[in-house]
Amino acid sequence: MTTWADRVVLLFTLILLPTLYASLWHDAGAGESLRIITASGEETLPLNQGNQELSIDGPLGTSVISIENGQARFIHSPCRGKQCIHSGWLARGGDFAACLPNRVSITVIGRDPSYDSLVF
Repeated sequence: MTTWADRVVLLFTLILLPTLYASLWHDAGAGESLRIITASGEETLPLNQGNQELSIDGPLGTSVISIENGQARFIHSPCRGKQCIHSGWLARGGDFAACLPNRVSITVIGRDPSYDSLVF
């Protein structure tokens, strides 16, 4: 048996969840810059400065990141699992890939980032 308080909480939840979904989980805008974080520091590069390949040294060796047409991706890394490479092209604000064994991560920075279950 439900009480009136249970019904109020249920109604509040049914109104709140779709509102939060519509306001937070939407298509993110195109990325503007790429933040690269390594064990030795952090660097931010624009994504629209033409095509380039970056070699970044880490504890295991060199990771190679490609920037093309406003998007970025790992194209080589010395780690075993290659999850960073399998992440594919990152183009929207909030997109993220990391080579944890080599301590290199990249994040696309945009005006309107997207949120996912990891952020939630």
